[in-house]
Amino acid sequence: MKKSLLIFFIITTSIFILSACSSNTALTPTQTAIVTTPIIVDTPTSAVSCSAITAEATAAPSSDSLFPPVSESDFAIGPTDAAVTIIEYCDFQAQGCNTMATIVGKMMREQSDLRFVFRPLPLIGVADKSDKAVLAALAADEQGKFWTMYDLLFTRYNEWTNLKPDQFNAWVVREAVKVDIDGDQLTAAVNADKTATRMQSMVDAAKKLNIPAVPIILINGTLQPSYLLDYQNISDVVGLIALGKKQFATCPAFNVDPSKQYIATIHTEKGDIVIQLFPDKAPLAVNSFVFLARQGWFNGVTFHRVIPGFLAQAGDPSGTGKGNPGYFFKNETSDLKFDKPGMIGMANSGPDTNGSQFFITFAPATHLDGIYTIFGQVISGLDIAEQLTPRDPSQGASLPPGDKIISVDIEEK
Repeated sequence: MKKSLLIFFIITTSIFILSACSSNTALTPTQTAIVTTPIIVDTPTSAVSCSAITAEATAAPSSDSLFPPVSESDFAIGPTDAAVTIIEYCDFQAQGCNTMATIVGKMMREQSDLRFVFRPLPLIGVADKSDKAVLAALAADEQGKFWTMYDLLFTRYNEWTNLKPDQFNAWVVREAVKVDIDGDQLTAAVNADKTATRMQSMVDAAKKLNIPAVPIILINGTLQPSYLLDYQNISDVVGLIALGKKQFATCPAFNVDPSKQYIATIHTEKGDIVIQLFPDKAPLAVNSFVFLARQGWFNGVTFHRVIPGFLAQAGDPSGTGKGNPGYFFKNETSDLKFDKPGMIGMANSGPDTNGSQFFITFAPATHLDGIYTIFGQVISGLDIAEQLTPRDPSQGASLPPGDKIISVDIEEK
């Protein structure tokens, strides 16, 4: 598998998503640009059945970047070999930094392949307790408790930001003791000259960078625009880059037998959905689906889009609705129609851009005929699919957690 097969610039564009609208309006897919034009053969063989795509997820930081790389002196959590590293320059007292702490905390809980680096930047002369909060964090670090203090300052943000500056130290020592930080050692370290010197060095380093405001966020060394610093945009970037480690560098070999019967059981958090696949009608789609299922591609993947009365969509491990397995394959049309509930189709972003995302229809949708490949039909568990949590990413960032696919089993007869 290759590590960078993503299309970075689609972060503000939906890909592989079918748009829902009123029953009187035809549904059309949202389209997006493709970096390379797939060259896809008409007839699959054991060697060739699709076209791989290659696109960098994000530019690597240049060697002359003003922002230094992560070092042992940084405050970092998460695996050192993570696919994604977020570096944040921020203050403890700024409201934007408090908001960012919530965003990063949520992503760290959701993403296992993420590293977070926090670089304190005290807003001396701007916020009245900024320097005191940074000193407290650096003092806690003397006990190996920087992240404990980080959590304390942000989770109790509304308490200490309303205090007068001369009340802060007493408050932070009292509350630090409750989270197993030694109060006497903390007090001594807060008042130590070396702690103040350490903080001043951070201030001096930041001045050289000409940082205009906080928070400053870098993802894999690339500075993120301030207008994209919300949960959904950051999560999308992180999810797509992390997906790169799972993608495939080549197309799967063509191994399905059109004369055989293939049954897929999608084990979800709500129950099982059993699908009969149609290798004689859509051999490319069935071959890819079977391959991905056996590779564990769908394990833990969320039904990221569920529109009652229309469809449920899944197949993207990034959870963004923009991911793909690293290859595309050709549309396949047949006499099958979206004329009843439970039809299984391949989502795409235009002709011949089928990847890993699929959808289950909840009602007839004949306007999709000829545009989306039909490669299966639900034979059991349509009621389970209809119980999936409604979730429409086009309606904004405040979405309920989606239901996950536990695994997909393939039975070949």
